[in-house]
Amino acid sequence: MRYAFSVPCRTQPSDHELIQIVDAALADSARRSGEWLVCRTGCAQCCVGVFAINQLDATRLRQGLAALEKQDKERAAMVRARARRSWSRLAPDFPGDSVSGILSDSKTSKLAFVNFANDEPCPALDPLTQACDLYQTRPLTCRVFGPPVRSENGLGTCELCFRGATESEIAECEMAVDPDDIESDLLQQAEHDTGITGETIVAFCLAT
Repeated sequence: MRYAFSVPCRTQPSDHELIQIVDAALADSARRSGEWLVCRTGCAQCCVGVFAINQLDATRLRQGLAALEKQDKERAAMVRARARRSWSRLAPDFPGDSVSGILSDSKTSKLAFVNFANDEPCPALDPLTQACDLYQTRPLTCRVFGPPVRSENGLGTCELCFRGATESEIAECEMAVDPDDIESDLLQQAEHDTGITGETIVAFCLAT
């Protein structure tokens, strides 16, 4: 008698699993960093200045705002109002398509974005508490800012952290953000589901 064995298909990790992996990596890096990592609630320097987010980040942020609207309508309304005011300030000089909110990938636009709105606070930032109103669904850029993270430019940290630490001490605290590159597959799926490709910014994402 022959027996048929079915091999279970490996399902693609979810965004929730990606966040768990990144947050665990952050916790591990924070443990090794000790007092060198000075990031605390109320320290919002990294929340000022516009940065690019991908469509996976945008989807997560919109889901976070929708959840907040069910829990605290007034607080959610304030986030959306801040986003709309921010976008109204940014749209005229936005280095991309101000209708779709997608940043241009041209060389000229990329250079313009380097100095674009560096003094603009994130609309998710509560100006009174200096805390993020969408902290649980914040972009990956926000989740990895502070500890040593490797990029094409080398190992970088927040300028407020690791003061007095040597290069080798900093390297020992490196955060392995997404070693299996789960984000790439999830981003491709998010772009397929939304029909939108390219990077945007938080203000546009939360204002529309």
